[in-house]
Amino acid sequence: MTAPHSSIFLVGLPGSGKSTVGRQLARHLSLEFVDIDQHIEHELGCSIRSYFEREGEKAFRDVEQAAVAELVQRPGVVLSTGGGAVLRPANRDALKNNGWVVYLKSSPDALYRRLRHDKTRPLLQVDDPLQKLKDLYAVRHPLYRMVAHHVLETGRPSVATLVNHIAMQWEQQAFQTPVTPVHLPKPMAG
Repeated sequence: MTAPHSSIFLVGLPGSGKSTVGRQLARHLSLEFVDIDQHIEHELGCSIRSYFEREGEKAFRDVEQAAVAELVQRPGVVLSTGGGAVLRPANRDALKNNGWVVYLKSSPDALYRRLRHDKTRPLLQVDDPLQKLKDLYAVRHPLYRMVAHHVLETGRPSVATLVNHIAMQWEQQAFQTPVTPVHLPKPMAG
């Protein structure tokens, strides 16, 4: 039996492991892996950071929304979304209705430890990146929870453990599809 959703969409804050886990999960399940940021950079012909700096966040979010709408239509993919993809209702609807969404949940402190030397993430190029991560978490955490079919803490487990857990949950959800009850007619008294 195959899972009711043939695609898996990973959401979470920057640095939560969406690309790393997604790549290995796709390999494990023999699915195509798509990193939305790489897809967008290929389409734009430049880095997200330079586009973001040149055109601004709204223009980037428009490009991102078009990419989400396109990519959720592909069957059999593991899609690593951008951290802010959930900000737009259209993206949340597209993700939730076209695949199985997994929220890779990490605390701002854990993310800061992972990302403190990363210069490629536009939203973290600020004086206080830890505070920025806390602010992003405050806004986005409820949206990730809203769109997710499954939430997974990424704190301690290895990437292999996370991949195995997601694969197992994805396969199990195939058996949780609702069954329409059949009402048989009552026998006639006779």
